[in-house]
Amino acid sequence: MNPEQLGDREQAVLALERRGFPGPGAKERAIREELGLAPVRYYQLLNALLDDERALAHDPVTVNRLRRVRETRRTER
Repeated sequence: MNPEQLGDREQAVLALERRGFPGPGAKERAIREELGLAPVRYYQLLNALLDDERALAHDPVTVNRLRRVRETRRTER
């Protein structure tokens, strides 16, 4: 793997985050079934990805959207 590219798991996390989910629990179920991760671990990985320039290069629309959401939540606290 090129060190400038994201690994398969990181790409899968971003791909899952691009999708819409129909109702409560659907996203958490997909995280467990498709990625084999606990939701807490998934969100830890996702948060780290938002600060990774490789993730921004791979999927700028998703990463920038999630960065805005994260920043909004931080300012609301």
